[in-house]
Amino acid sequence: MASRPIILGIVGDSAAGKTTLTRGIAQILGEDQVTTICTDDYHRYDRQQRKEIGISAVHPDCNYIDIIQQHLGLLRTGQPILKPIYNHDTGKFDPPEYIFPRRFVIVEGLLGYYTRAARDSYDVKVYLAPPESLRAHWKIKRDTRKRGYTDEQVLAQLKQREPDSEAFIRPQRQWADVVVTFYPPNDGNGDQDDLLLNVRLVLRPTIPHPDFTHLLDDKNSHLGDAIRLELDRDMGKPVDVLGIDSRANAQQVQELERTLCNEIPYLGQFCSLEGNEDIGKVVGTTGEILQSYPLALTQLLITYHMLKAANIYK
Repeated sequence: MASRPIILGIVGDSAAGKTTLTRGIAQILGEDQVTTICTDDYHRYDRQQRKEIGISAVHPDCNYIDIIQQHLGLLRTGQPILKPIYNHDTGKFDPPEYIFPRRFVIVEGLLGYYTRAARDSYDVKVYLAPPESLRAHWKIKRDTRKRGYTDEQVLAQLKQREPDSEAFIRPQRQWADVVVTFYPPNDGNGDQDDLLLNVRLVLRPTIPHPDFTHLLDDKNSHLGDAIRLELDRDMGKPVDVLGIDSRANAQQVQELERTLCNEIPYLGQFCSLEGNEDIGKVVGTTGEILQSYPLALTQLLITYHMLKAANIYK
């Protein structure tokens, strides 16, 4: 493994699914091997101060961007940091926490790719880009159930933050190695499809991706239309796009998993159908456990890249 920590960045707007993806990847790698950091902790102002000043949490001026950058540099070289803590329940700051980086570090948040020096600290960079209507739905659900807001307050906050999201959050997409877009099926009808989503993975040539072409070109493949690899352009640049349908069956998913899991033996034990069956699991609104193959494969693909980076720097 690497002689220094391997750092994964997961950037996206509020309620884009960063924490869900982070938790799944940490589960695959082993939570005792992963240090997770949320850059929300680097807010410059607490909730009341932001309200008084009239600034949103997604604006760079509302965050200690220079300290995020400094801490990323320290973590990359295996050094500890004294990390601030922002408490989303109270809207205030708790005492700072002493953090020593483990073998893998996942940094998730709003502005992780905002500066060049910060971007250079990551081994793998992921950007989450769900449709805005779906993100709004997720944010309303999360903030009303976990943070004590009303629907009206969340909608008002989304409207207030929109100019800053457009100016500062979405442009960071251009720096990602992988852009992840979960979206409802065309015939989606309700909350069940809010959990069982299709995924579109933009694979930029900034890092070497697994070779899926032999599977998709194989006439004997069972993948069909449920899993597609296409050439496309993203932000004006050529990319590969891997699409995975939420209704892909177990046999189809297993073929794609083997491409990932056979190349890296360590990853093989976590294939969702053959090893840890919790990979790709989501909890429904009434507590039922649902299996999302698109989520499982996204988790495995990102973990694949982290393990690849670890091997490069061994």
